[in-house]
Amino acid sequence: MSEDAVGAIERAMVTLRRSWTRRSLQRRGARSGAGAAAPGAEEAAAPVGGAEAAAFQVLDAIEGATEDGGLMTVNGVADALGVDQPRASRLVARVVEAGLVRRGADPWDGRRSVLTLTGRGTRVLAEAHRTRRAAVEAALAGWSARDRATFARLLDAYVTGWERAAGRAD
Repeated sequence: MSEDAVGAIERAMVTLRRSWTRRSLQRRGARSGAGAAAPGAEEAAAPVGGAEAAAFQVLDAIEGATEDGGLMTVNGVADALGVDQPRASRLVARVVEAGLVRRGADPWDGRRSVLTLTGRGTRVLAEAHRTRRAAVEAALAGWSARDRATFARLLDAYVTGWERAAGRAD
């Protein structure tokens, strides 16, 4: 791959990372009308005060583990977010305190706590999904169905390669 392509991809990924925050997505939705209040939007707006970006990362990590049929622990959060265990513990404590996540006993190892979304956590995450999907729809406006499908396939392949290179996938 040419250096120009690698550089363009790197710059695009940095731009996405910067703009893929809850606050910037809400501003974008408000400008386009896509951010109209949905059920639960008020509680989704500021789930844990100033730590909202990290809170959504924790919620996404728990949801991802659950969707894959696994369990999420504090150490799993640390791995998923690329942070150390003490930072993950603080982040988890915040979302537990905010009523978004519940700690429960691990059925196979009583020394570990398993993290699950509460009803409120599920609603907050559903609102986040709606907001993010609206932003993706807006970005893809005018694209043909074929271009959307090609982009989705290539982006999925890129993410798979990224995770493999990071040692997080087979």
